Amino acid sequence: MTTVSSPLNGRAIGLAAVPDPVFSGAMVGPGTAVDPVREPSAAVAPVDGVVVSLHPHAFVVVDSEGHGVLTHLGIDTVQLNGDGFELLVNKGDTVTRGQAVVRWNPAAVEEAGKSPICPVIALEATADALGDVREEGDLKTGDTLFTWQ
Repeated sequence: MTTVSSPLNGRAIGLAAVPDPVFSGAMVGPGTAVDPVREPSAAVAPVDGVVVSLHPHAFVVVDSEGHGVLTHLGIDTVQLNGDGFELLVNKGDTVTRGQAVVRWNPAAVEEAGKSPICPVIALEATADALGDVREEGDLKTGDTLFTWQ
């Protein structure tokens, strides 16, 4: 079983509350979302594994069981072309849970007219593969978001 932890401090809101139909409709995959604290911070790896995809606004870490977890920093943030995001690791790097991956400022994303809400998605999973999905309440970085069988 894989335990997926929160990449950020904030509040769990669930996918249905994400202002993007691709995420809220779980078309990318099941999971949850974090409404981050509005201060500069580093998004951290939600699992131990290898960074298989890395963009300023999103990254995927695949663990030893082959579970890929997408962390998407904000909605439509690809349109910011990396402004305000700093990559702290490289694609192909092995990371440990809690290791800083991307530094960003959710408040600046909001000022740029984008939502800073961060979906955390279990890629290629079915909804019934996930358990203990957090959809409300305050989160600290490293708190469990969901488990994946």
